[in-house]
Amino acid sequence: MATVSGQVSHAPMTKEEKRVIFASSLGTVFEWYDFYLAGSLAAFISKSFFSGVNPTAAFIFTLLGFAAGFAVRPFGALVFGRLGDMVGRKYTFLITIVIMGLSTCVVGFLPGYAAIGFASPVIFIAMRLLQGLALGGEYGGAATYVAEHAPANRRGFYTAWIQTTATLGLFLSLLVILGVRTAMGEDAFGTWGWRIPFIASLVLLGISVWIRLQLHESPAFERIKAEGKTSKAPLSEAFGQWKNLKIVILALIGVTAGQAVVWYTGQFYALFFLTQTLKVDGASANILIAIALLIGTPFFLFFGSLSDRIGRKPIILLGCLIAALTYFPLFKALTHYANPALEAATQKAPIVVIANPDDCSFQFNPVGTAKFTSSCDIAKSALSKAGLNYDNVAAPAGTMAQIKVGDTTIDTYDGKAADAKEAGKTFDKTLGTALKTAGYPPKADPAQINWPMTVVILTILVIYVTMVYGPIAAMLVEMFPTRIRYTSMSLPYHIGNGWFGGFLPATAFAIVAAKGNIYSGLWYPIIIALGTFVIGMLFVQETKDSNIYAQD
Repeated sequence: MATVSGQVSHAPMTKEEKRVIFASSLGTVFEWYDFYLAGSLAAFISKSFFSGVNPTAAFIFTLLGFAAGFAVRPFGALVFGRLGDMVGRKYTFLITIVIMGLSTCVVGFLPGYAAIGFASPVIFIAMRLLQGLALGGEYGGAATYVAEHAPANRRGFYTAWIQTTATLGLFLSLLVILGVRTAMGEDAFGTWGWRIPFIASLVLLGISVWIRLQLHESPAFERIKAEGKTSKAPLSEAFGQWKNLKIVILALIGVTAGQAVVWYTGQFYALFFLTQTLKVDGASANILIAIALLIGTPFFLFFGSLSDRIGRKPIILLGCLIAALTYFPLFKALTHYANPALEAATQKAPIVVIANPDDCSFQFNPVGTAKFTSSCDIAKSALSKAGLNYDNVAAPAGTMAQIKVGDTTIDTYDGKAADAKEAGKTFDKTLGTALKTAGYPPKADPAQINWPMTVVILTILVIYVTMVYGPIAAMLVEMFPTRIRYTSMSLPYHIGNGWFGGFLPATAFAIVAAKGNIYSGLWYPIIIALGTFVIGMLFVQETKDSNIYAQD
């Protein structure tokens, strides 16, 4: 890896370069805004585009469409990374924002199932695929473009602005939804008003395109283009040559995989844990997370800037290590401060599942389409969805699973039996009564939530996110030569964040259901983060003094 001695300039940022940062970051905020809308408005989407099936299946298909956006992100990285390394950064990430904005706007105008039938869900999922592809190309383009404009000693700080965009895009989507919902009222919003945030993407697209059209190509790309050294086959050069492929692999398992799980744990799994496990009401949970994000977001810039002085590697890997070592006490503290009644009931009336282990599945179900019908699966699923700890006791083969809540025993049922529907109603009622008698709260009591301490814990989790995410763009840019940079950095980033991070909630839930401990799902991010720490320490080189104009 070349040293900084060959760098072109150490001059401060010019007005033009500052405009590059603003334009790139603003466009990426809008892309994240578009991407998050489908998740935030999933209930309305399912009613409109999937009304031809039952409500449960409709919601499942909506989530499938949302997951498809994550799944195709690495393919977008390949498609647009190749284009960006061949024709330029500016025009490629101009294309990605046009695709994202138009596909989002199409969802806003798309007729429902009642009007055009099966074409409605098909077009919706097609638009989600286009959004995922566009996002897969946007991040690498924005990060590369900004880094190649920034002075050598400020790359961490200026690319850190790109790192704030996912959080800001989420905020923007929630603000627009809240504003429209409040202005129109629930009835009108539920009927057609939910489409307005999608249609508003057309305005954001116009702003983004106008701003980006004023920009110039990055100086690094212009140089290699003038010298005739652009790559003719970026994919084969990046992934077909071992000297480059090994860096891509190290970027994935030694940097981005750990970064991804720490990011998703701190921002998304924390919200999932509050609402699904601790049963904090959605409004309170969103406010708690929002406050933590507002406090923590400036730390993206702090750690990005710090990485310019002490290096990217120590900050990212230290973030992975500290997160892995403290997740268990922090999430236990969340339970203590957000739902103390649950903590007390768990100690007073422990729950036990008595079942044949051979009947118990690993309930990994990222898109909600699988069905788990054995008596063991029914027992564990009911308790896991209720956010309850339980111990496992083996039972002889052929016996029906049972749940013990304190001294009370509840029989389960076979989900495939002819009377399964009625048996399920009886089971749910009996289990609910037993849990209530034992003191298990059906939801967190807002009056008992310790807001200051809960915010402190969530803010710590967000600061971990800023440690691993703030310097990551600069580090990925610096790991690869200019001629294949867009392609090479985009793929490990989107595999790490789209797959390792995106499937974290589903994986964590499956682990919790299998083990019975509400905290056991944390083993997934802990193991990945520790693996990244070890591999990164042993095999990944520091990059802050790299010459990003190097060709090899």
